[in-house]
Amino acid sequence: MGAALALAERGRGRTAPNPNVGCVIVKERRVVGRGWTQPGGRPHAEAMALDQAGDAARGATAYVTLEPCAHASARGPACADFLIEARVARVVVALRDPDPRTDGAGIARLRAAGITVTESVGADDARRTMAGFLTRRALGRPHVTLKLALSLDGRIAMADGSSRWITGEAARAHAHLERSRHEAIVVGRGTIEADAPGLDVRLTGLEARSPARYILSRHRPNNGWSWLAHPQAIADLPGDHILVEGGASTAAAFLSADLVDRLLIYTAPIVIGDGKAAIGDIGLANLAEAHGRWRRADSCQLGSDRLDVYERRRS
Repeated sequence: MGAALALAERGRGRTAPNPNVGCVIVKERRVVGRGWTQPGGRPHAEAMALDQAGDAARGATAYVTLEPCAHASARGPACADFLIEARVARVVVALRDPDPRTDGAGIARLRAAGITVTESVGADDARRTMAGFLTRRALGRPHVTLKLALSLDGRIAMADGSSRWITGEAARAHAHLERSRHEAIVVGRGTIEADAPGLDVRLTGLEARSPARYILSRHRPNNGWSWLAHPQAIADLPGDHILVEGGASTAAAFLSADLVDRLLIYTAPIVIGDGKAAIGDIGLANLAEAHGRWRRADSCQLGSDRLDVYERRRS
């Protein structure tokens, strides 16, 4: 399942409105097929893996990060039917599909065909991998990541606004990788005026995966940028993944609207002192309201900088 989840990550930010699914087919302890949802949503991961496996799929085990779909569409047959036709012996599923057209029906169809199904293997990791699809289904909007590059004392720029560069090369490369996994990126007018950012992906081989650029502003810009009048307008954007990169007012606007699902905090081992704060007022009435909202999901060292990833706690 870990291999299937790694494959699913390849499609993140490129498969909407379909989920980014990964599939690995194993027979006699050997991988005979691998697949992940392709750009635009087709072919599905299972179809790709079964095509690679061919006759070796018969009697094999398929590891899938999301329940195989049970509904046929104009774009292709149901993956549950593909697995049945291939005569796999067992299917291991990380998550059930919340799409009401499948939601348990895919698993039921597999079992009715005599295929053994094991559920909830790697479920927590699958929720993170397919967070965009799941957030769109549950909340009717894209999954939002807020990225902050900070000094040790929580500053994002000098007092005069200069901010290049807070973090080092490794952290900046990682931030570009994150950009490549999002369909859209949002900044405020102040960031554009201060930095004139390109907001593209500058990693070799991933240049074509630069996200669409949006400016959050009360007034429509005349610089050719796409426009968001308020944070809630992200619900109408195509795609399932939004990256918010700055500045302090834009970060505060998304946080105060409770629209941030994930925090990427890159911390450099520097102290700035009297500089620009990372986040503006988010409207907390008391300190107690700040507790219990976030859980740390990951952390790692990137050169001399530290990355901490936090996820919003939601019921």
